[in-house]
Amino acid sequence: MSRPHNTPSNAAHTDASDRADAHTPGEANRHGRSPADAGPGERQNPPHPAGHGRGDANREQGAAAPAPVAASASGLVLEPQAQQALRADLAQRLQRKVHGLCFSPYLDGQGPGTVLQEEPIRQRLQHIAPHTRWVRSFSCTEGNEHIPQLAHSMGLKTLVGAWLGTDLEINARELAGVIAVAQAGHADMVAVGNEVLLREDLSEDALIACIEQVKAALPGIPVGYVDAYYLFELHPRVSAVCDVLLTNCYPFWEGYTLDQALPAMQSMVRRTQAVAAGKPVIVSETGWPDRGSPFGAAQPSPDAALRYFNDTFDWAEREGIDVFYFSAFDEAWKVGAEGDVGAFWGLWDKDGQAKFL
Repeated sequence: MSRPHNTPSNAAHTDASDRADAHTPGEANRHGRSPADAGPGERQNPPHPAGHGRGDANREQGAAAPAPVAASASGLVLEPQAQQALRADLAQRLQRKVHGLCFSPYLDGQGPGTVLQEEPIRQRLQHIAPHTRWVRSFSCTEGNEHIPQLAHSMGLKTLVGAWLGTDLEINARELAGVIAVAQAGHADMVAVGNEVLLREDLSEDALIACIEQVKAALPGIPVGYVDAYYLFELHPRVSAVCDVLLTNCYPFWEGYTLDQALPAMQSMVRRTQAVAAGKPVIVSETGWPDRGSPFGAAQPSPDAALRYFNDTFDWAEREGIDVFYFSAFDEAWKVGAEGDVGAFWGLWDKDGQAKFL
């Protein structure tokens, strides 16, 4: 994941205008790290959660804005009673279980290139298993292929990812890995690639060939692709080949205020649904950081993260939208790619301690 770059702050999003600006494929300034962003010793196709991007999530006509809330220069700060109410709502929702959490098992000091072992993955999954029905993994190499079987052993369903990038040999191993995991019975749904078009790592034709390869090997298992919502508008052939559209929606990385965030995300989802031709649309990533530097008008804070989580699932449960929240755990390695804010998207901290329970 890398912080968006070379894009001016989205100051226009602070008003209530309902623009529908078109994106071009070169406008891929989102969290997904490109090979050029890889640090020393990292492989070109790092298997890490990516998403978080600047796109074009403009509020739809007629969407009502939430009531204003107080904010400080460092983000939303609530009165103790209001904060306690938000914490209670989050705790009740996690007790009932959310639809899904994005899961990456790197411990402090680890990152892409680390070969993961089963026992630490199991221990991480044990933290979240009582609170979610699904987990989403991002790779099927370097030990990430253990995640689906371990999750299934705990009664969780799995959205299993194959991480695709510019290295075709690594891509081949990822595709073989996800097919093997699914044929062993440990994938309930498969994601072939994550923001590949946004990063411009593969051509549309090459990506479609990968998706078709996996679909042919896995009849009966839903196969989709993950990208920023507007990429599905720009690539209808990709939308057509998918069984399910997996859309990443990040109001934070588009510089929205917290008040504007939910209407913005609703617009992102509706735009994906509009090109889905009746196929299922799942929010594969969304979230809000609790610490770090602001991005445009978007301000991280613990209270902002709490409210965004609750607002998101209040709406998703009302509308019957399946959401994978980003993310389960903080991961310190992401600071290098995204700046200080990159390490603080989790519901649990890097040591496995619940932040809000």
